[in-house]
Amino acid sequence: MLEAHLAASPSRFRGIRHSTTWDASGAVRNEAPPGMLADGEFRRGFAWLKKFNLSFDAWLYHPQLPELIDLARAFPDVTIIVNHIGAPLGVGPYAGKRDEVFQVWRRGIAAIAACPNISVKLGGVGSVRSGYDWHQRANKPSSEELARVLQPYIETCIENFGADRCLFESNFPVEKLSNSYVTVWNAFKRSTQGYSAAERAALFHDTARRVYRIQR
Repeated sequence: MLEAHLAASPSRFRGIRHSTTWDASGAVRNEAPPGMLADGEFRRGFAWLKKFNLSFDAWLYHPQLPELIDLARAFPDVTIIVNHIGAPLGVGPYAGKRDEVFQVWRRGIAAIAACPNISVKLGGVGSVRSGYDWHQRANKPSSEELARVLQPYIETCIENFGADRCLFESNFPVEKLSNSYVTVWNAFKRSTQGYSAAERAALFHDTARRVYRIQR
């Protein structure tokens, strides 16, 4: 399958995303069995990414972040990009526990940041799984409100990974349920006003270009 993709698009195919989302609560959609990142069959397939110099977008929930460490260490030459800041959950048993979840999530982010082959996408908070009510509101959040919500998550990721291993993502069209495209990107701009020009260039462009090996 990977060879077919490479043959069809040798200059644009850079990696894959394979969902490994699972949570015991049943409050969110599970797209994989538990412990998939450690599964032998999964890892035999994962090894082909190294052979073809392809990256892996990791889509998982915040309680699963520690599971990613062993995979990253087993394949130190494979670039791994964590999607949606590691998806801190805010529904089901996680509802009403924003601070508690944040602390667990922050420890997970610090742990995976120790693996130099992992980068993280900043965004994706507008999904219903995050536990915000934006999708139910007649008036969607302004960029100022969204920036205030995003700030501690963005700062935590940049503090642990550095700007050169963080990249912004829109997560559209999924995010459209809660926010407009313009609002999201304006919120990103507001959230990074205190960073240097070089750091902002990395967050908005340079990191993405490097990890996905974009040739322009």
